[in-house]
Amino acid sequence: MVSVLSLAWQTIRSRLGGFAGAFIAILCGTALVAACGVLMESGLRAGVPTQRYAAAAVVVGGAQTVRPPGADALSFEQVGEQPAVPAELAGRIAGLPGVRAAVAEQSFPARVVTGDGRVLGGAQSLGHNWDAAALAPFTLRAGQAPAAPGEVVLDAALARDAGVGVGGQVRIATRSTPVEFRVSGIVDSMSRQSALFFTPDQAVALAGRPGQAHAIGVLAGPGVAPETLAERVRAAAPGTEVTTGVERSSIEFLDVSQTRTLLLAIAGSFGGFALLVAVFVVASTLALTVNQRRREFALLRAVAATPRQIRKLIGTETTLIALVAGVLGSALGLAVASGLRDAFAAIGVVPADFGLAISPIPLVAALLLGLGAARLAAWAASRRPSAINPVEALTEAAVERRELGRGRLITGWALVLAGFGGALVPLFLRGDVATAISTMATLVVVIGLAVVGPQVTGLVVRFLAPVLARVWRISGYLAGANAHAGARRVAAAVTPLLLAVAFALATFYSQTSSTEAARREAERSTTADYVLAAPAGVPPEVAAAVRRVPGVAVATPVVRTSVLTASTVGDSVEVQRTPAQGLAADQAGGALELGVDAGRLTDLTGDAVALSRSEADWLDKKIGDEVEFYFGDGVPAKLRLVATYTRDLAFGDFVLPVELARQHIGGRLDDSVLVRRQPGADADAVAAALRALPYPGVVVASASTASAPQGGDRQAQFYLNLVAVGVIVGYLAISVANTLVLTTAQRSREFALLRLVGTTRRQVTRMMRLEALATVGIAVVLGTLVAVVALAFLNFGLRGTPVPAGPWSVYFGITGGAVLLGMVAIGVATRVALRAKPIDAIGLRE
Repeated sequence: MVSVLSLAWQTIRSRLGGFAGAFIAILCGTALVAACGVLMESGLRAGVPTQRYAAAAVVVGGAQTVRPPGADALSFEQVGEQPAVPAELAGRIAGLPGVRAAVAEQSFPARVVTGDGRVLGGAQSLGHNWDAAALAPFTLRAGQAPAAPGEVVLDAALARDAGVGVGGQVRIATRSTPVEFRVSGIVDSMSRQSALFFTPDQAVALAGRPGQAHAIGVLAGPGVAPETLAERVRAAAPGTEVTTGVERSSIEFLDVSQTRTLLLAIAGSFGGFALLVAVFVVASTLALTVNQRRREFALLRAVAATPRQIRKLIGTETTLIALVAGVLGSALGLAVASGLRDAFAAIGVVPADFGLAISPIPLVAALLLGLGAARLAAWAASRRPSAINPVEALTEAAVERRELGRGRLITGWALVLAGFGGALVPLFLRGDVATAISTMATLVVVIGLAVVGPQVTGLVVRFLAPVLARVWRISGYLAGANAHAGARRVAAAVTPLLLAVAFALATFYSQTSSTEAARREAERSTTADYVLAAPAGVPPEVAAAVRRVPGVAVATPVVRTSVLTASTVGDSVEVQRTPAQGLAADQAGGALELGVDAGRLTDLTGDAVALSRSEADWLDKKIGDEVEFYFGDGVPAKLRLVATYTRDLAFGDFVLPVELARQHIGGRLDDSVLVRRQPGADADAVAAALRALPYPGVVVASASTASAPQGGDRQAQFYLNLVAVGVIVGYLAISVANTLVLTTAQRSREFALLRLVGTTRRQVTRMMRLEALATVGIAVVLGTLVAVVALAFLNFGLRGTPVPAGPWSVYFGITGGAVLLGMVAIGVATRVALRAKPIDAIGLRE
């Protein structure tokens, strides 16, 4: 073992340039996997500093996840709405040992409205009961606590912006028109939210959730540890979320709780892609490195080195390189994780103040995964040079082996067929699942083409070589002959470029196509003339007020939410969250056309639900059947199916009665109100009357400008995918440059020989440019074809046309970037290889 280690170390020292490619591939791959591990750990342990509960040792809220009966530990889903907790639980907790006090906190939208109609505080302006102020604690800077229903305490920032002090009058809007309150006191402000405090009874009335509270804050007695108290509370309050430390913020802020789950999902899916691509790139790079040393291994076999010794040598070299690259890559992963967090915050899917949890666990895991991937790649790359006999080894060292093994051919073409088979799925399945399967099918096809790459590139080059020779004579002939003889080398250069082009095109245009399909369906389905909306939500009484406006025929409130469904797949229970919305049954038909194909939408009252046709078929439900699921806040539901509809891209898979949907969202507010005029009514007069309604912050717009339901979620998901794809494509770009430089740099003796037999430097340079053009051309054309086939089926299934939606400029940007990258990498490596004098370069050791 010592001798093999010594030989491996000497080989690395003497071939630093040859091992640089493998080092860079492992370094970047480990950094990417480490970053995903940091994000995953942050989803489990990180958060933001709590504000309203800073003094509470323990905070109790409703269950933040749904895990159906029979589901395993990993089968759960994050709720989409803020769950409530029984207010009476505070009395039970207050009697536990070590509890100084337990306070039930109400939390509801409340905004100060100025005299000129401006709404202060935004979406994070919340009203609370004054007795919950002890949980921060909030201390009065001036005045006194609210003592009567018409009194309120404002935070200092709100009081300053409203221009009022103690004793002044302010108008406050909660879930109705603004009401006058007298400012009885002022407290300190918070950075993440605005706070208004009412009397306990007034807060309960304004919250509109009798018997329920947002959370229960528990103040600990002297010397009682939060963890100890939390265990006691969990025993007394089963089915609730009991938190301490930084996890208290997940009860205070719904976006923090959702961010933690989102990071877990991102780290899981993105990390899986990253690991797959990293293994693929590392294996390709190591195979190329080993192939460049075939003469060395042939000589070792000729002087009686055993296959086991060859494998051990390659494995030891790889382990040494992987250890160094893995350690550095793990450390680099911290910077990558921070950059990803900042990028996610910039597009609005992660709070800007959400911190990262840093520990050695993800770094060590990334190091081990990188080491394992490298050793697996080394084992695969060492099979051929260690298995053949010495005579064959020396023969292959002189002339590159062109044929592929039967097992490799069967595996590669089977993957290609499987990938194209998966691309057909969107013809039978709609929605986000179809989009995800289409992208995955593209990746499978590319991997299959990589496995049979030498055969594919050999066929293409066979037809391309005569063209090059006819157009450019000497340089063209040399380029075609070299590419034909070095099919494996060309395939190694084509593969990462092909993967980058196909993956980027498939991911971008699949998202733009699904978004465009939803937008068009929503546009065709919306028959309303106006939409009323507000950043923080629309009070429920607005729809009734709009119906009283002269010239209005229909006004239907829309509540956008989500539901959670459980389905049995094999022996496991899967939980999924899907978009849903609440509509007024007697008004919806006049403003929206859902494409009802069974039942009646007017029956959507009480405990009823409408399903998309695809969801009803998946659940095997018919009109009149009971449908079981969970509301967005995790409350179980059992509703009667009254209608099915076909336009699920625009409206989601579930439509609920608007009153029922409001009961299971935190703010009890509508998202919008869709309005349709009476025939012949004056459009300008109706619009002016709608703008004159006494609800500050509500904006009237044309219904044609309204986005599809869940449009904001789609846009956020689109940007999220762009960031993830950008990182992976960036890694692939490094791999592409790395591979192209390696394949070019090893040919210095070939260039020297060509120059010694009379080929000019200019002709060699032109030869390499033509080879580079052929290489990037093959990659771009194949990558485009693979992506276009999958996208054509996806678009045909979603939109009825095979042409993808989205700007052509992105296609030209991706392919142009690939061409530029390939040409520059090969051009720079060629210039470096041609610097040495031919007589000196011809004597260099391979």
